[in-house]
Amino acid sequence: MESTGYTTLTRLSGLAREMDVIANNIANASTTGYRTEEMIFSEYVKAVEDGPSLSMAQGNIRWISYAQGTLGPTGGDLDFAIEGDGFFLVQTPQGERLTRAGSFATSNAGDLVTNDGYPVLDAGGAPLFIPPATQIGVAADGTISADGAPIGQIGVVMPVAPDEMQRQGGTMFLAEAGFDPVENPRVVQGFLEASNVSPVAEISRMITVQRAYELGQSFLEREDDRIRNLLKTLA
Repeated sequence: MESTGYTTLTRLSGLAREMDVIANNIANASTTGYRTEEMIFSEYVKAVEDGPSLSMAQGNIRWISYAQGTLGPTGGDLDFAIEGDGFFLVQTPQGERLTRAGSFATSNAGDLVTNDGYPVLDAGGAPLFIPPATQIGVAADGTISADGAPIGQIGVVMPVAPDEMQRQGGTMFLAEAGFDPVENPRVVQGFLEASNVSPVAEISRMITVQRAYELGQSFLEREDDRIRNLLKTLA
C-alpha cells in the first residue's frame, strides 16, 4: 500500500475511536456527575527523500472535560453536589477513586455509600457513619451534622494532575498522581450535578465525524480503483 493509503487509514481509525467517544457521551447525557470526553489527535511527520514530508494523524488520547454541570434540586438529605473544583473521595475494591456523582445512601452498617455500595470517605480517608433516624445536615465545607451535632466532614479533594486522571467506569476516576484536599470546598445538600454533556453539540460532532469518515472511505475506494486500473494497463 502506498503512503496515501496508510495516511488515510490512520485518520479513519482515529475517527472511528472518536465516534465511540461521542456515542458514549450521548449515552451518558443523563448520568449524574458524568464528565464529557473528547479525542485528541496527534500528528506524526516524517521526512522523505523525494517530495514533501509524510504526515499521519493518530487519535488515541482521550481528554476529559471537567466543566461544571448543572445543579438540579432533589430534596434528598443524602444527595450532595460540589460547586466549583473538587471530587468526592470513594473507597472501592481497587483503591480510592474520585467522583462528582453525589447520589449517596446508607448501608446496613450505617456507612455513607454510593449507589454501587462503595464507602464515601471523610477528609481523613475514613468511612462516614450516619446515625439512624436522625436529621442530616451538610454545611458548605462538607461538615455533616446529625440533629445539629457535627459527626464528620465529607472528603472533597482535587487531583494533583487532572489531565492525567483515568476514567474507571462511568463516573469514577483514578488519580495515579495523587490528590490534595480542597481548601474551601462548596458542598450543596439536596442537589445533584447533572452530566456536563451537551447533546446538541455531541450530535453536531457526530455528523462532522461521520462525514469526515465517509470522505476518507471514498478516497480509499477511488485510490483502490486507480491502482487497479494502473495494474490492468501495465499488464
